Amino acid sequence: MFQLLLLSLPREIIDILMLKFVIDKMNKYLIIFAVLLSAMICSCKQENSQWRGEARDGVYHETGLLKSWPEGGPALLWSFEGLGEGFTSPAIANKRLYITGLQGNELVLYVFDLNGQLLTKKEVGTEEDENYPGPRSTVVVNDGKLYIYNSFGRLLCLDAQSLNQVWAREIMTDYGGRNIDWNFTESPLIVGDKIFITPGGERHNIVALNKNTGEHIWSSPGMGKVSAYCSPQFIDGYSIPILVTSTAEFIVGVNADTGELLWSHPQTHEYEIHPNTPLYYNGMVLSTSGYGVGTTMLRLKDGGKAIDLVWHNEDLDNQMGGAIRIENHIYSGGHFKRGWACIDWNTGETKYMETNVIGGCNVISADGMLYAYSNRGNVYLVKPNPNEAEIVSSFPITLGTAQHWAHLVIHNGVLYVRHGDALMAYNIKN
Repeated sequence: MFQLLLLSLPREIIDILMLKFVIDKMNKYLIIFAVLLSAMICSCKQENSQWRGEARDGVYHETGLLKSWPEGGPALLWSFEGLGEGFTSPAIANKRLYITGLQGNELVLYVFDLNGQLLTKKEVGTEEDENYPGPRSTVVVNDGKLYIYNSFGRLLCLDAQSLNQVWAREIMTDYGGRNIDWNFTESPLIVGDKIFITPGGERHNIVALNKNTGEHIWSSPGMGKVSAYCSPQFIDGYSIPILVTSTAEFIVGVNADTGELLWSHPQTHEYEIHPNTPLYYNGMVLSTSGYGVGTTMLRLKDGGKAIDLVWHNEDLDNQMGGAIRIENHIYSGGHFKRGWACIDWNTGETKYMETNVIGGCNVISADGMLYAYSNRGNVYLVKPNPNEAEIVSSFPITLGTAQHWAHLVIHNGVLYVRHGDALMAYNIKN
């Protein structure tokens, strides 16, 4: 009946109806194609990984984690012994784990799947083999590339899939850099197309390179002081983007677009060691340092182009393990006082410093809890409490070698602990 009706219509009407039918079909297929293309793009989207989490603040955005551990600690999922000495943390992205170690005097990159299976390894240059042997700088994963910085100032970019070299720069040679007592330790920072590094030269103190080519973008004289083992922080949301780091005698802020020195604040002790990445929150920048230096809070003003000193506290002097801000309090372990401290973020008031509790450590957080890895080889689960040190669970690290200095990492409900030659993965998912 429908066909007879259709045939009785004028030819022009039939053509219009057929054209509409074809267009409707094409639209349907275009929609399907667009959905499939979108799914393919999403599936190919690269994950990135950098030092101390997404914002370099030690906070890992995980949920559903255990609020206490069984006696003896969480279940060990897998371990690997044979990395060689080193202090780098794992970098995890795109279902791959990247970490470096020392074999002889060679810097070796190891690539694992997330089940702990070693997929490949590659020698990527030389590394410090005498003075606290092993690599210091954690691999940065960014847009399908790996960035590796060795103790002697060689910055290397590799393709993450093939591990072929994309580019390399000799930072000391190219920028008049000056190495330091325990060698370069900085984990480079990438923002947009720039990668930032601190040669510590008198003229070229802090530099920005193109992350894709290694080409020079800018250099800043800073305050002309050598590097202080610090991995920089990036601050956005002001009239200019700000790069903050610590060099031997100063906390410095520079314009991340141009390298112009914006401000500086003195921070000194005889060893010139200030490794902790500054923290930023709500207009204020916190820097903590060991050897009795303590913790300094600065407030940004004039659109980030200047600072005021808000407070200074000598109770909390973390040597190289960072600090965590939860709400309006800072938690970390001390160096000289060797205790566990809580400081008020806004006022600098010491809420408590409990000596002989945890002590020197590196600290991160996830799902409302604190994770501290002490220099003595114990891992602690701590509930944030501004009134007292509330340790919930702990367990000892029994594998590995040398110092317990590598920072903890959490990824997809797994706690990763590197102790020298060994890497361990613990299930902390509830």
